[in-house]
Amino acid sequence: MSLAVFVMIDGLRPEPLRDDRYKNLYSFRGRASWTLNASSLMPTITLPCHTTIFHGVPPSTHGITTNNWGPKDPPVPGLIDLAKAAGLRCASFYNWEKLRDISRPGSLHFTFFVDNVYTDTNGEEILVEEALKYQAKNRPDFIFFYFGTVDTTGEAHGWMTDRYFAQIEHVDGLLGRLIKGLPSDTTFIIQADHGGHDYGHGTDLPEDTTIPWMAAGPGIRKGYEIQSKVSLTETAPTMARILGIDPHPKWEGRCVDEIFE
Repeated sequence: MSLAVFVMIDGLRPEPLRDDRYKNLYSFRGRASWTLNASSLMPTITLPCHTTIFHGVPPSTHGITTNNWGPKDPPVPGLIDLAKAAGLRCASFYNWEKLRDISRPGSLHFTFFVDNVYTDTNGEEILVEEALKYQAKNRPDFIFFYFGTVDTTGEAHGWMTDRYFAQIEHVDGLLGRLIKGLPSDTTFIIQADHGGHDYGHGTDLPEDTTIPWMAAGPGIRKGYEIQSKVSLTETAPTMARILGIDPHPKWEGRCVDEIFE
């Protein structure tokens, strides 16, 4: 089985993906199945959104409604937990510490965390370097890679400002290095968890809830605009199909089957 990679660009609104200034995102969309009208779910903040993404159920089911972990009992098994149970090796690279809770202890084969999302807008370079080194040596089956600085730049300087766009351009360059450094038959899903407006997010405004969602790799339609509705709950079932594992029966999302050739 070839490598599957899930890339999160926290706080990325869809509008920049129409601009070839961000050449790697623009190029990726050109060879991907994509939508710039996917939906986040309330509350549009990071930990609830990520819990939804990895567990295929909305906050009303998993119980995470703030950036503090406190799930309903028993929690619904997530994508990484199911991959581990199927014998797959999973790795995670991130710079926002609370993402440790998107999988249960013992599910990850490797994790790399650096606490710099609020302090260093260039800090994700080390994440890319470590991910590429780890993949080359250990050949995992699944990688979760998190870019957090687009979101923190929006919170500090405003969404859709020059500083916000400049940080997207920086992250776009790092994304290009990541894609180029991984095997050519890697399958990717790239998306945001939420958008933002002014200096924040968390509301049901379209600026907060509308996100990009893209997938590319062997067997996925190229340059295809997705016609069906896509929300955060669709990511885990779709990645499960890519990984060749069954979705959990309690997941409420569905696989985006139309992207597959």
